[in-house]
Amino acid sequence: MNYKDLYKKWLTDECFDDATKAELKSIENNEKEIEDRFYTELEFGTAGLRGVIGAGTNRMNKYIVQKATQGLANFLKGQGLQNPKVVIAYDSRNKSDTFAMDTALVLAANGIKAYLFESLRAVPQLSFALRTLKADAGVVITASHNPPEYNGYKVYGNDGAQVIAPFDKMIIDQVNSITDFSTIKTTTETEAKADGLLEIIGENIDKLYIEQVKSQVINQDVINKVADEFKIVYTPLHGTGNLPVRRALKEVGFKNVYVVAEQEKPDGNFPTVKSPNPEDPNAFKLAIELAKKEQADIIIGTDPDADRVGVLIRDEKGEYIVLTGNMIGTMLTDYILRGRKENGSLPTNGVVIKTIVTTEMIRPICEFYGSDVIEVLTGFKFIGEQIKNFETTNQHSYVFGFEESYGALAGTYARDKDAVVTSLLACEMAAYYKLNGMTLYEALVALYQKFGYYREDVQSFTLKGIEGIGKIKNIMETLRNQQIDTIGGYQILAKRDYKTQQRVTKDGTTSKIELPVSDVIYFELSNNAWICVRPSGTEPKIKFYIGVKGQSLEDANNKLQAIKDDVLKILEPLM
Repeated sequence: MNYKDLYKKWLTDECFDDATKAELKSIENNEKEIEDRFYTELEFGTAGLRGVIGAGTNRMNKYIVQKATQGLANFLKGQGLQNPKVVIAYDSRNKSDTFAMDTALVLAANGIKAYLFESLRAVPQLSFALRTLKADAGVVITASHNPPEYNGYKVYGNDGAQVIAPFDKMIIDQVNSITDFSTIKTTTETEAKADGLLEIIGENIDKLYIEQVKSQVINQDVINKVADEFKIVYTPLHGTGNLPVRRALKEVGFKNVYVVAEQEKPDGNFPTVKSPNPEDPNAFKLAIELAKKEQADIIIGTDPDADRVGVLIRDEKGEYIVLTGNMIGTMLTDYILRGRKENGSLPTNGVVIKTIVTTEMIRPICEFYGSDVIEVLTGFKFIGEQIKNFETTNQHSYVFGFEESYGALAGTYARDKDAVVTSLLACEMAAYYKLNGMTLYEALVALYQKFGYYREDVQSFTLKGIEGIGKIKNIMETLRNQQIDTIGGYQILAKRDYKTQQRVTKDGTTSKIELPVSDVIYFELSNNAWICVRPSGTEPKIKFYIGVKGQSLEDANNKLQAIKDDVLKILEPLM
């Protein structure tokens, strides 16, 4: 069917409710809008679903959610599981609660027990609950830090991490095989509970989770000594972090936590920010005002599903500045490794895991403390996969893992990034340096002086719609096939193509890349610089990740800018 036929089918088919039909009827004279809603179906990919809320095949709505869940149910039933179980959580976004219930009722109708949280919960709480309840899968209704009009659907495996190959493809195939919405099974909440196939969960799991978070504290004595004067400003950015973050901080002994009142309550419209993204300095405008008033030592802010956290510290001028995800991860790596080495809890086979687009600065840090570094593809599920592998091989003991995109995890109680534990450790780290007469900014500068001035940045280009998809594909193919010798004054020493799994050096020597196939190109440049290019898995964007090492911060920043300028020149004829 073309998009016009699909539009008419949704307007007339009895599968779709009156509210859906009324919404579609309201756009009957808007041909472009009809095309955008129906020219394709919202793709269920390796990261699940994510899209604008609304009626249509290319939108997030109850029917697309039900179809995804029916596909998941078919997959689980095909695995020969006895009495399969699925845990469901949701964030503060619009319709998250109803999409979560839709998910639970489709599972129940298929004879699969659904454990549904009583109210909104953070992503890491879902991961922990799944593992604690020994469930076979999990679902989180969230679109992370996307604008208010978005929502999404993420699937987790029985280890508590987002599903990986080959299971992701198997679920995708099951979802795509459903072509008739009338074949999707569902039931009512009353019937699901009466049949013992819907159970509401909450505080019992929360308490166990918080205990695990608290157990990651490196030095409780540090917190005890500075608790009276140490000040924290926190914003949940209208999301799920408010209760678990404040609870964890309070229970370990932090006494002065000031919450941004205007951003405290969950609100899927995110009225005080353009985007509820801890990567965006503008999201912290209100937090900075409060921090200046209270003279806070640190500002922390979690995204709507509380798997990522932003951190702001005072610089040498006393102004609050936003740390990058790489800075946060680097400082925590150093703090955790040093602290655990000092207290004797650092394993001899300890390992820190980073993604291929994450800073190289952790390599000299880990070498200094005697820990290994493992590199994985972008996506925290690949870090979770490594943790699972360690349980079987005992080759390494997981110490810490992080991504440049503000996600990190200490401990193995969960298998996804956790803004709750990262917030706690960031505050403990700031308290440690305060006890030693240093600000976090001074500590960061000291790390640069000791290990090198590593700096990173991301250039992100949004290319929407059918034309955008074509442009992104063209950019990747051009970079894949075009001979480029220099970028930003750096020689290209080697090119890694993760799609072909081949690394080719300047002199033509080839070797196999052992990581999974992915549409990613990585340029190894001279003088410790690099560029990695990848289309976003969840948004209509293509991203250029850049890393350099300079003689000073100013030198590193200049080198970054030179590469960014050259990237724009390369892209200009392709945009």
